[in-house]
Amino acid sequence: MKRYLAIDIGASSGRHIVGWLENGQWQTDEVCRFPNGVTESGGHLTWDIDALLDHVKHGIAIARERYEIESLSIDTWGVDYVLLNGEETIYPVYAYRDHRTEAVIEKVHKKMPFSALYRRTGIQFQPFNTVYQLFADKEAGRLEGATDFLMIPEYLMYRLCGVKSHEYTNATTGGMVNAETGEYDPKIIEALWLPKHLFHKLQQPGTAIGMYEGIKVILCATHDTGSAVEGIPMDAPACHPEEQRDEGSLNANPYISSGTWSLLGVKTPKPITDEASEAANWSNEGGVGYNRYQKNIMGMWLPNRLRAELCPEKPWSEITAEAEASAFDETVDANAKMFLAPESMQAAFDAALKQKPQTAGDYFRCAYRSLALSYKQAIEELERNTQRTYDKLYIVGGGAKNGFLNRLTEEATGKTVLALPIEATALGNLKVQMRADNPSVT
Repeated sequence: MKRYLAIDIGASSGRHIVGWLENGQWQTDEVCRFPNGVTESGGHLTWDIDALLDHVKHGIAIARERYEIESLSIDTWGVDYVLLNGEETIYPVYAYRDHRTEAVIEKVHKKMPFSALYRRTGIQFQPFNTVYQLFADKEAGRLEGATDFLMIPEYLMYRLCGVKSHEYTNATTGGMVNAETGEYDPKIIEALWLPKHLFHKLQQPGTAIGMYEGIKVILCATHDTGSAVEGIPMDAPACHPEEQRDEGSLNANPYISSGTWSLLGVKTPKPITDEASEAANWSNEGGVGYNRYQKNIMGMWLPNRLRAELCPEKPWSEITAEAEASAFDETVDANAKMFLAPESMQAAFDAALKQKPQTAGDYFRCAYRSLALSYKQAIEELERNTQRTYDKLYIVGGGAKNGFLNRLTEEATGKTVLALPIEATALGNLKVQMRADNPSVT
């Protein structure tokens, strides 16, 4: 029985999960978990990429002690990358939350207006998109000695197997991949005067790139959301990553990958880059044989920060029970800027509400109902933009475990909510590896 290793790394932690199929059912074993987080260096926010690599290797060693591993792959968050001069890492490795791009966004848009960038890539505006980070590096002279740039998971796999790769789904997050060709857009590269030698042909999920201590190294959908969507069991027919799925082969229902942020979207055969999508800030990111038409909206950040202030020791089961028992009926705009990074989340709610909540349960009820309404608004927008209606909504990630929020979401949207409290990202990572070994795996 073949075992595969998914290394799934988020902004705050990472995990090594061994997976295999047994009697047609997925079996997984989390063999290692490790911390991650940004570090401050010279007034900037950076990643300790060497520590990450050490954690990756340590977890692989633990997995090998327990199992014979057929292959491995790594997924992480998007947009961030490592610059290289030959085999040498160029430090620091900046984190997307760093503010260094603020000074160059206007300069980028003077060379190519955002509307033109959107038409070419279909990627929503985010100040941390790779396109702005690379331009900031150019302005700072950091590209002068750079021979390569590798997205974070591709860099980690390079250090394992010695092969530099450029995976499609992760590349699309940065705002430089042409929505039609699926390759880096030469007109964007030329307009921004970026070194052409940094941009290579993109590789699809399922590509084997090398070996690490007898284990095959394979590209999964290395953007974690790309893997998460692939890991949702939507009963869609299987498709080879290099084939584009047509409308009839796609599951025509939306998903929410529910974590700190809620990523709400739907699989489409092609990107949607019209004016309505740009105006509503919808994004088009690469999937495994399909496009992910999705939007970043507020997620569990609201209740998580409220809990940190109001009742850090209280179990979530008690918190949701109190929220259900509350009769507080006012809501807020969950996506308002005031909730992005307030010094006090409780104070932010107080400022947004006409009536001040009296109990912790009131705050949490308000937060959950507000999130459900934001999902409703996003799905209505999605249906207008795609000119389709949907009857189901799949939810994965941490938020899928919250039964109260799921019920509120079902009531608000009128959709049948299918909450799947599974490690969807790791499952998607594993599925791609298994398909590379056996194309019949769905």
